[in-house]
Amino acid sequence: MANKIKESSEGLALQVTLPARDAGLVSEDADGNATRLAGVYVYGFDGVLVVVDAEEVSAGDRADLVATAAEATGSVHRGAAASLATAGHGYQVQLPGCRAAGFSSGDTAPVHSGRGVLVIHDGTKRDLARDLVAGRAERDG
Repeated sequence: MANKIKESSEGLALQVTLPARDAGLVSEDADGNATRLAGVYVYGFDGVLVVVDAEEVSAGDRADLVATAAEATGSVHRGAAASLATAGHGYQVQLPGCRAAGFSSGDTAPVHSGRGVLVIHDGTKRDLARDLVAGRAERDG
């Protein structure tokens, strides 16, 4: 079940514990304590947010993801640095530009993950989310 976007102290955020682990945005020790929380960039498009690891995803790959999402949605909104943080029993990502992309607090937001990337969508962009993750996997080889 997809989590819902919520208000946080820094704006809107989404709980992304399992997808963040799958994407390698979080590393943990044997006790489950975070040893690395990636710095991320969040890019917004109508109905889609693309979250990329600032260190592990090259500028060229980020540009490809942004160009593909912009072309597919016919839109582009704010892109900004953001953070992952420990929240509750897991991790959440801050979502600058979330409102401009059409998301609000309480919206259900499915997440697709790939190495170094999360694609959050509004439910109508499921195919685009899968395509962006698959394209990232192809570039990684």
